[in-house]
Amino acid sequence: MTKLQAIRGMHDILMHEIPKWQFVEESIKNILNQYGYKEIRLPILEKTELFKQTIGDNTDIVSKEMYSFDDKNKTSLTLRPEGTASCVRAGIEHGLFHNKTQRLWYMGPMFRYEKPQKGRQRQFHQLGVEAFGFKGPDIDVEQIMVCSRIWKKLSIKNINLEINSLGSAQSRLNYRKILVDYFTAHKNKLDDDSLIRLKKNPLRILDSKNPDMKSLITNAPTINEYLDSESNNHFAEFKEILDNGDIKYNVNQKLVRGLDYYGKTVYEWTTCELGAQDTVCAGGRYDNLVEDHGSSSTPAVGFAIGIERLLELINLEKVTDNSIPHIYLLISGNKSKKRGLLLAEEIRDQEPFIKVLTNCGDGSLKSQFKKADKSSAEIAFILGEDELEKKQLTVKYLREEKPQITIKWNEISNFLNKTLLN
Repeated sequence: MTKLQAIRGMHDILMHEIPKWQFVEESIKNILNQYGYKEIRLPILEKTELFKQTIGDNTDIVSKEMYSFDDKNKTSLTLRPEGTASCVRAGIEHGLFHNKTQRLWYMGPMFRYEKPQKGRQRQFHQLGVEAFGFKGPDIDVEQIMVCSRIWKKLSIKNINLEINSLGSAQSRLNYRKILVDYFTAHKNKLDDDSLIRLKKNPLRILDSKNPDMKSLITNAPTINEYLDSESNNHFAEFKEILDNGDIKYNVNQKLVRGLDYYGKTVYEWTTCELGAQDTVCAGGRYDNLVEDHGSSSTPAVGFAIGIERLLELINLEKVTDNSIPHIYLLISGNKSKKRGLLLAEEIRDQEPFIKVLTNCGDGSLKSQFKKADKSSAEIAFILGEDELEKKQLTVKYLREEKPQITIKWNEISNFLNKTLLN
């Protein structure tokens, strides 16, 4: 029989890990609510053509990394490799952008076929934040402020902001020609990936992590020399607002994004604590994307954060497991079993914030106490035949050196409020 195991690069998130995930997710959701961003939930599957048209055929994502297949109707479908394409599709399909501004966010699994590595699996989880209908650089800065607040909330240190402008489509076309000439003159120094990119997307050569090409890339012409005036003004105002907000940044003129739709503002938050995969968050503007899909012109900006990489940076030892019960209810005797379940329900009705774990199944009181201790509950309630007859509970403190006591059923709520809810 074949051994059952998960697909390579697609990992289970087990029970003991969940409190960390929930803490990060809830922290992020609360911050996004502060800024007025609304959640949108998008399908995991989309038509392959959507990603080809949006991301670009020349990108590594489309050419190498997508999970695509034909369904029974011979339609090519793809597990989403990123969320912006789906968000734009949903906005156009449901008329969300028609004479409106939208601040949206989503969170969930994405899929890319690449070598599994720390913080990036083939199924990975991502937060996406998108704003539509805002033309000025103020919304760019607002999203950077959202990121900064997330880092502060999660106590993430040693994280740096790098920014750049990719200008307009015409700016990039002019710059592309200059780059092609430059790298062609040094063709013998390019690696295999860069030789492919030279023909398809020369700007992506600037993003190479090959140390042997570092000097060549450092000496390459920079895009700021070819920016149009509108992009220059946008970038200057963007930096001014960052300065006014006392947000530290570094202008990295070699910073590009791996997706074809970006223009004007681009940025990355990086750290030295993740090794070669140093990008925690990346984003920028994509003002032409909605229009490129046949809808009216809609400026847009967004960013994405990899949740797994975020978890690598956070000290989560003190995160509370919200599933830990306050009370473990031990039950002894057949008659007590029937009443015990009902009594636990009554406690939950009266005190919604109290978590009660009821012992189900057989077992001696000794074995039940072992389970109670392992559950990390603070208090054990014991309901045996004697307690059932007298309509009371025996109370044993599991984490404190206190003598056990008995309480009447009608005293439970008062006891809990004094003991656990104070």
